[in-house]
Amino acid sequence: MSDFPAVLQFDGGNVRSWLDDQSANIEEALDDVGAVLLRGLPVSSAQAFDEVVAAFDLPVFSYEASLSNAVRINHTPRVFTANEAPPEVEIHLHHEMAQTPIAPSRLFFCCLSPADEGGATPLCQSEALLEAFAEQHPKWADELKRKGLRYVTRMPSDNDESAGQGRSWKSTLGVNSQSEAEARLSELGYDFEWQSDGAVRTVSPVLPAVVDVKEGRASFFHQLLAAYLGWPGVRENPATALSFGDDAEIPSELLETLASLSSDYTYDLNWQAGDVAVVNNYLVMHGRRPYSGATKREVLVSMAP
Repeated sequence: MSDFPAVLQFDGGNVRSWLDDQSANIEEALDDVGAVLLRGLPVSSAQAFDEVVAAFDLPVFSYEASLSNAVRINHTPRVFTANEAPPEVEIHLHHEMAQTPIAPSRLFFCCLSPADEGGATPLCQSEALLEAFAEQHPKWADELKRKGLRYVTRMPSDNDESAGQGRSWKSTLGVNSQSEAEARLSELGYDFEWQSDGAVRTVSPVLPAVVDVKEGRASFFHQLLAAYLGWPGVRENPATALSFGDDAEIPSELLETLASLSSDYTYDLNWQAGDVAVVNNYLVMHGRRPYSGATKREVLVSMAP
């Protein structure tokens, strides 16, 4: 497989013209390895990043219309902050919104200001990870592909910016009342139960763990690692948040093996100001390393369906 991620260096001139000239190279990299880093761009604001994304001429996948459970802040209709969880919180590898029925196909990340220490964005090649996992554990791989997955999540009544999954059910579902929330959840195929504190516990419809991509290739597409390693209490008892599509429990050994193996296919993208990374969400997982220092880490995101 080619270098991961692919890297294209901006050589000056008009940004839009350069992006047009590099369009075929970018698309080839996204189909091949799933991620391309555009380095050296003069991007220093949300509006400048918006203009870069607009050059790709793709529909907007808005935060408001998504079922993302992360608290984010919009800068423009298509550009918003990455997960606003505290800097000491690690956001583990995941395919964006794979725990929901509505997921983007393409992600754009832009670094306006890197952290003083840490704060890399890990990128994992899910196609290669699946191939290695299936070779070592064919029965588990087959079970994941055949059965799919269900995810249990909890949406609070109000936004909780201290949590990686802190977006309220009102914001997530775009509703104002419990009755509207119930109608939206039913429409999307969720089971749900209201909690005494006003939160709602949801169980997703059956969602894929593996997807077919171009030319018969297959890739993982899930939130298993983020849930198992990062969601409260899940490592101690995976059944609180995860099951196969037939509601059977997922063995902890499967999840531990997957977590361990993923590091072999993960690259830490250490940001420089102005960097833009374009990611094929069906081929590559991403996350966020913890960070520290006086400088505010500022990484923005945009998505396309």
